[in-house]
Amino acid sequence: MIARNTVFTFKGKPVDVTKLGRELNVRYALEGSVQRSSNRLRVSVQLVDAETGNHLWAERFDKPVADLFDMQDEIVSRLANQLEAQLTEVEARRSERSPNPSSMDLYFHGRALLNKGWTSEYLTQARASFERSLTLDPKNIDAMVGLALVDLIVGATYLSDDRSSFLAKAEAALINVLSLAPNHAFAHMVFGGLLITTKRAEGTAECERALALDRNLAEAHVQIGIAKYTLGCGAETEAHVNEALRLSPRDVFAHRWFLTIGFAKLQLNEDAEALGWMLRSVEANRNYPIAHFFLAATLALLGSLDRARAAAEAGLVINPSFTVSRFRDAAFSDDPSYLAFRERLYEGMRLAGVPEV
Repeated sequence: MIARNTVFTFKGKPVDVTKLGRELNVRYALEGSVQRSSNRLRVSVQLVDAETGNHLWAERFDKPVADLFDMQDEIVSRLANQLEAQLTEVEARRSERSPNPSSMDLYFHGRALLNKGWTSEYLTQARASFERSLTLDPKNIDAMVGLALVDLIVGATYLSDDRSSFLAKAEAALINVLSLAPNHAFAHMVFGGLLITTKRAEGTAECERALALDRNLAEAHVQIGIAKYTLGCGAETEAHVNEALRLSPRDVFAHRWFLTIGFAKLQLNEDAEALGWMLRSVEANRNYPIAHFFLAATLALLGSLDRARAAAEAGLVINPSFTVSRFRDAAFSDDPSYLAFRERLYEGMRLAGVPEV
């Protein structure tokens, strides 16, 4: 990223983006304009490939001028989150075309695979990309975090009976990363998720530390929301997820965020509302196996057994090894109300035809 003082030297001048790219040695340029009426502000931005001049992505923010500073923060937050996803995808495609991808090329390729969905196939491919990245550069912190994230996902989303070993590997890797890069916001957030998954109250503090380092890290708000329902405070979850959606309304992981609200609603015995959120989750991304099983359980509890069985079958196509017993053995908390709620989920899954073992 080029400093603002250098960028401002081009202000008000016609710019050839490809020439600018060569002069500043950058791959991408973000162009923008601002229009203001009496009570509204419109910000238009576009991401341009500085090598080819091709437009890769564009977005427009149209907001009322109520509080200029709050609006500025919101636009910056949304822009940061959307750019992260777009650049990850663009860099992943670049690495696929390159005969000799760099360590960072392979890291972006791994992240892009995780963005597609958390199936065994995508996770295996992402793991291979992160491992190749670390072979080229054993000090690539981002790739270390990526590899730990894969292990956390496998352990936390019921993809293996050997849950504890995956979580232990993730924890060891993250402790090492944070010793090398103590201010790595994303690593703190992933570590917070791991602590929440393994029944440790410190997880929320880790996510708050991540937000102190990067206030645009929307996923950290979701992890705090997850911590709330595992502690029997599901009524507080939606507000945290809504904050994430405010920061990143089109996030590639919004399907998981919808599911988090649905899970909390189900815990509150608001089954009809839970169903709406579960359906939104599955519609947003069908490559997240656990969403199908939660949807199946919710439908069964509401008496829609045919639809419940269809949802369970869809989940088993993606994760054929999933069972009620595997899910039962991987609770995130010992809170009595959380465990009582999970009993309803087990019953719903059984009614939907999910295998017991």
